[in-house]
Amino acid sequence: MTQFADLYLCPDLARKEKVKELVFRASELGYHLIGISMPMDVKRGLVDFLWKICRDHNIDLSMRVDLRPRSSNELLRSLKRVRRSFELVTVNCTSKVVARQAAKDHRVDLLIFPSLDSKGHFFDIAEARLASQGYAALEINMKSLLQSEGFARARLLSFLRKDVYISRKHHIPIIISSGATDSFGMREPCDLINFAELFDMTYDAALEAISTTPMSIVKRNREKLSHHYVMEGVRVVGKEKNCVG
Repeated sequence: MTQFADLYLCPDLARKEKVKELVFRASELGYHLIGISMPMDVKRGLVDFLWKICRDHNIDLSMRVDLRPRSSNELLRSLKRVRRSFELVTVNCTSKVVARQAAKDHRVDLLIFPSLDSKGHFFDIAEARLASQGYAALEINMKSLLQSEGFARARLLSFLRKDVYISRKHHIPIIISSGATDSFGMREPCDLINFAELFDMTYDAALEAISTTPMSIVKRNREKLSHHYVMEGVRVVGKEKNCVG
């Protein structure tokens, strides 16, 4: 059975009833896993609250942090601070230097290119070559597409077609997320697949972008955050209680 994931929900965490509605809606639509964006200094009590409501609705939760660094040095400092605390680390690439650093850093999971200005949209062949050497996936956020109209939507679709083509050519994983801030922003998995056809993703590629790819990213990072993890390819599988000479 296919398990669906929406790794980008960004509700107002101070409005707990709205958060509950969003989690309930995600469960109702058939999602197995959701990622909720949290501040770097998120409190333990809030995390416990989110885990409780997700368990109550039989849905898995992945803690996500969205970084918006203004320089590569700021990005490096932030990555050092958050990597061991969050299962998903996303970087909004608002400058070329940040985009290049994020693409080649193995601590980055998801890359977002929010700009609709052709001069400020930094996902290109050079960027893809760097990303192909690491673990980062390209995230396509449907919120931007759904909220745009007219020329802005046409321009966004043009960017997305180009991004998908470059990603496919350089074997960069893609995930599709809703970016929902409330329950009204959620979409069924089949709707996300249909939207993806607008920017030239095949049915199978779009299905993978909301199921196996996001699920595998979270699984990989949970293994890395486990106390069994030592380094890439090395795990602690057991310890002898006694050593007898």
